[in-house]
Amino acid sequence: MRKVFLFMDTIINKVDAKGRVSLPSDYRAMVKELSTEIVCYRSLTSPCIEGCLEDLLDKLATQIEDATDFFSETQDNLTNLIFGDARRFTFDSTGRILLSEKLLKHAGITDTAVFVGKGRKFQIWSPENWEKEEQRIRAEVMQNRPVLKREKEEN
Repeated sequence: MRKVFLFMDTIINKVDAKGRVSLPSDYRAMVKELSTEIVCYRSLTSPCIEGCLEDLLDKLATQIEDATDFFSETQDNLTNLIFGDARRFTFDSTGRILLSEKLLKHAGITDTAVFVGKGRKFQIWSPENWEKEEQRIRAEVMQNRPVLKREKEEN
């Protein structure tokens, strides 16, 4: 049986003056078991950093190729913004990664980072931006209670 790995929890870690931040220990353990690196890039939709294992980006590349024409502007835009921006990060012996100035600036992160688990990926936010985003999400979910479709049972 295949072991399931999901990024979970919301964890706050300090960022040092050089831009180094400790990957949460649960995330680090998962990455060590599956890979040695994580991939990070600027979110296309929020002021945060997206992080995942490289295999998720491989799946995303396939989905983009399957859903768009190879020479389309849509495919060019998505691949430029995601893959042209993504970088592999290896953590050091203390579990830290060195985030680039470009990533930190995009997310508005200075001395504190909030890691938010999202299943197969995670996000890294500034505390202020995450607080606003979490309030927005909770209000939206309470207003528009989501419904998940059940799989049909076979007889």
